[in-house]
Amino acid sequence: MAQTNPAWTDERLDDLNGQVRDLGRRMDMGFSRVDEDLRALRFETRSEIAELRAETNARFDALNRTLLRIGGGAIFTLAVGFASVLAS
Repeated sequence: MAQTNPAWTDERLDDLNGQVRDLGRRMDMGFSRVDEDLRALRFETRSEIAELRAETNARFDALNRTLLRIGGGAIFTLAVGFASVLAS
């Protein structure tokens, strides 16, 4: 037995139109919340990346200073060793 669709009256069409508009408003509000969350996440990520870069740069600077000191000490030690060999 085939089911018949009720007639689409103006009232039913107006109700459907109102439901569609309400759904559109709720979707807009949901997308607005998602946009806000993404902006906040982007800001947080940028600030954390900036902190990480600063920390990484500080560590590389410290490593660079350490390597320069070790290298300078090694060169000085070699120079003193050669000088002592030449002096004897």
